[in-house]
Amino acid sequence: MLKTRIITAILLVIGFLMALFFTSSFTWSLITLFITVIAVWEWMKLIKLNAKQITISLTGTLIIGLMLVTFSKFSSETILELYADKLVLLLLAVSAVFWVVVAPTWLITRKKINQKLFMSILGISLLLATWIALIGLHKISPLLLLSVLATVWIADSAAYFAGKKFGKHKLAPEISPGKTWEGVMGALFAVTLYGLLLCHFQHLSRWLILGLWLIVILSVMGDLFESLLKRQSNVKDSSQLLPGHGGVLDRIDGLIPTLPLVLLSIYFPLFTNLQLHG
Repeated sequence: MLKTRIITAILLVIGFLMALFFTSSFTWSLITLFITVIAVWEWMKLIKLNAKQITISLTGTLIIGLMLVTFSKFSSETILELYADKLVLLLLAVSAVFWVVVAPTWLITRKKINQKLFMSILGISLLLATWIALIGLHKISPLLLLSVLATVWIADSAAYFAGKKFGKHKLAPEISPGKTWEGVMGALFAVTLYGLLLCHFQHLSRWLILGLWLIVILSVMGDLFESLLKRQSNVKDSSQLLPGHGGVLDRIDGLIPTLPLVLLSIYFPLFTNLQLHG
């Protein structure tokens, strides 16, 4: 299992870096849209939709995504171009409100919501917002996107090893028994070191570290929320698509809350200038 996990991880990293640095913005948007559709499929499986409902959800996601990717090719008189930026802003805002206001309460109460239409719309909205953030941050700079992703990955790895070594106090035993407060502290410590290095070599303000801490907290929340969905669905992984790693949602759960908020914080003052590809 460990060998399979390592091989899968190496292939994923190589494929990701090649796509990140050696594809156009348009190609990147299509690649990440494909991954997003897979994540939507896993989400719909977790909330127990039937085959017809899943097909409708995937079709809707794909249509919205393709419309947003291609809107700038339409003439300025089209309704699509006039309102595409507003739809992007709405999706990012919905994601921000959910993760900052709704998700913490949801995790505390651990309430299971059986309204499948609501859960479907929620999943599509959150995952499309993540996809939009992948495109928007990539458009600014692939290195910026990689830096944000590295924050989540470093936090996740540090939390795992710190939890294994020092973990005694459970973070959310009813949701994810393996996570500990010591793991969270380890993640914050590792990300602080990472932030200090960024500030030193990129000549950035050390206030950046506060932002990185927020990313860590949000990534933990995303991890816990996906764990809650899996627990309520009585499954261990979101799927078995990635040998040794589970599914796409299992790999991006920490990115779903963080990326949209990072993009929103950067683009909100100048949001009318946001375009999904050049």
